Amino acid sequence: MIASSGRSTVELRAGQAFPMGARHDGEGVNFAVFSQNADRVDLCLFSPDDGREMSRTRLPERTGPIWHGYAPGLEPGAHYGFRVHGAYAPHRGHRFNPNKLLLDPYARRYHGRFLRSRALFGYSATSAEGDLSFSKLDSAPFLPKSVVVADAPPRPDGRLQRAWEDTLIYEAHVKGLTRQHLDVPDDVRGTYDGLASDAMLDHLGRLGVTAIELLPVHAFVNDDFLLDRGLTNYWGYNSIGFFALEPRYAGPAGEAGFAAMVDRFHAAGIEVILDVVYNHTAEGDQRGPTLSFRGLDNASYYRLHAGQPRYYVNDTGTGNTLNVANPYVLRMVLDSLRHWVETYQIDGFRFDLATSLAREQHGFDPDGGFLDALRQDPVLSTVKLIAEPWDVGPGGYRLGGFPPGFAEWNDAYRDTARRFWRGDAHSAQELAQRVLGSAANFDHLGRRSWASVNFLAAHDGFTLADVTSYNAKHNEANGEDNRDGHNENFSDNCGVEGPSDDPEIVERRARRRRNLLATLFLSQGTPMLLAGDEIANSQGGNNNVYCQDNAIGWVDWANADVDLRSFVQRLARFRRDHRVLHQTRFLHATPRRDGHPDVSWRAFDGSDLNWRDPSLSGFVLVLRHAAYAPAYFDDGDEVVVAFNGRPQEASMVLPEPPAGRRWQRDVDTAVPGGAPALCDRAGPQVLAAESVVAFSLAGGAHA
Repeated sequence: MIASSGRSTVELRAGQAFPMGARHDGEGVNFAVFSQNADRVDLCLFSPDDGREMSRTRLPERTGPIWHGYAPGLEPGAHYGFRVHGAYAPHRGHRFNPNKLLLDPYARRYHGRFLRSRALFGYSATSAEGDLSFSKLDSAPFLPKSVVVADAPPRPDGRLQRAWEDTLIYEAHVKGLTRQHLDVPDDVRGTYDGLASDAMLDHLGRLGVTAIELLPVHAFVNDDFLLDRGLTNYWGYNSIGFFALEPRYAGPAGEAGFAAMVDRFHAAGIEVILDVVYNHTAEGDQRGPTLSFRGLDNASYYRLHAGQPRYYVNDTGTGNTLNVANPYVLRMVLDSLRHWVETYQIDGFRFDLATSLAREQHGFDPDGGFLDALRQDPVLSTVKLIAEPWDVGPGGYRLGGFPPGFAEWNDAYRDTARRFWRGDAHSAQELAQRVLGSAANFDHLGRRSWASVNFLAAHDGFTLADVTSYNAKHNEANGEDNRDGHNENFSDNCGVEGPSDDPEIVERRARRRRNLLATLFLSQGTPMLLAGDEIANSQGGNNNVYCQDNAIGWVDWANADVDLRSFVQRLARFRRDHRVLHQTRFLHATPRRDGHPDVSWRAFDGSDLNWRDPSLSGFVLVLRHAAYAPAYFDDGDEVVVAFNGRPQEASMVLPEPPAGRRWQRDVDTAVPGGAPALCDRAGPQVLAAESVVAFSLAGGAHA
């Protein structure tokens, strides 16, 4: 085993089994760590100066599966880790190896970097037995150390708790959003500080953004296979510490910059939502490193194959799946979520591959332990909860299957909108229900229309600009011979693959982007905008920039389409000013108190639509407040939206307006800068080819 020369032990008293992790009480530090199957747990203290292991002491007490001890006199700033003894029996699911230093899952800070070494692996790379072999190499020199952090003083609750129906989400990468923004001070570009800089707050405010959704900020690990290619993990979906901030985004203010960032967003009326990855960890499958959970208690932290516990259930596609069905693993996830809410005032979470978190032994369960625990928690039940409703396991696609209280990413909305605007057969029929909140998926158990998070593009896939510029992905820079990323993007290059100087193609692409964006902002549900789509940011046709921490993955502000930005600002204002566009209840053409249906579908000439026509390429929606909405919600507003996917213009007959009112043409993707104009009382309205037009009611003074 490991030589013990040059190390001492420290005095450890019994301590307590709670709270978990390392907690300083003013006189010392209590350590508590979970392991159901260990035989012994050692606390190791390290010199903050040179990283030398100064002491190794057995935790003296075990209460149930919690090992604990109290170190009197130990101060915040102490560096530590654990070594855990037990059976190394992969065929039984156990991979204990005290030669491997382990990160504390509850650590709120790590010091140092992950250094590439075979010592990080629990097995010997030179053995023919592979992961069944046992490594005697000490991993401590190559692993960051957990750091004791003093509890922050209580902060007043600064969460905004904005209504879901008023929400506009902006999905962004902390670094990528500002790394190339010249109006952000150079020393904070790509950092937490830069994200909430004056330039960004002004931009988001003008867009009408009410919530920024950040790609992972939990501490994560770079994948070896990416480092071998000279690349890095850019997106961060490879978490190792669920309580610790990723240090690579820290600017001049350090970790304090994150708290200041949240405060500045709140002061600007913008909520902060974190994309969190509790479905798997950075330790990978049986061939991966032993960094924390695997060495603490592999059989408890991970879901293992029944009958073959040497191998991991891989419903996530990343090698392992966290076992949130275990009550102590579930407790860790919930404690982590509360930490971000209570310490930093985070307003909500987007759960990556949420289906994995909702799996029980019998499969996906909307009333399973994790989802039940979230919804009953007095803290977590009050924040925004967003599910990515799929994973790669059996029966993993669960759009609309999550319980009330959750919103869900609606990829069917994305695909339908793209298919309609490139002219696919039968797409108009599906678009007609997607723009009304996808009621077939979500209108059950009292769920609201905001449960559908509608988006045209997200971090994973083509940007909006690339949807209109490329027919095929171009991921060669990722080093996988273009095999990675989605193959079915429902994109259309409008005649030329990639950049073009042809004015006709340039204009057609620009209008296609406006059409897609107008569709998004005029739909029921919660709109989500990918950072950079408002300025036509391109990734050169790469639809999987997870490893591109460079100009490919960063938002290109120097080539911003400022006209498109102005159009998005106009769309956001129009949506905000018309509550009929962001209702909480679904619309089903139900008669209202005034005898009118809450929604009606019409052909351009005012007749009924032929829904059986596979070539149907346009329709008109007349939107009113939902029949079942309370009377106080109905402000008398109506909006008419015309979607013309035809390659030629169309003549449209407007419905009769209420007495004393006139229709006003407010949005026209063919004339993006046009001012609102009152419509002729009797004459038809001309809709340009491939365009969206929205009309609202003008007051009686203009009648």
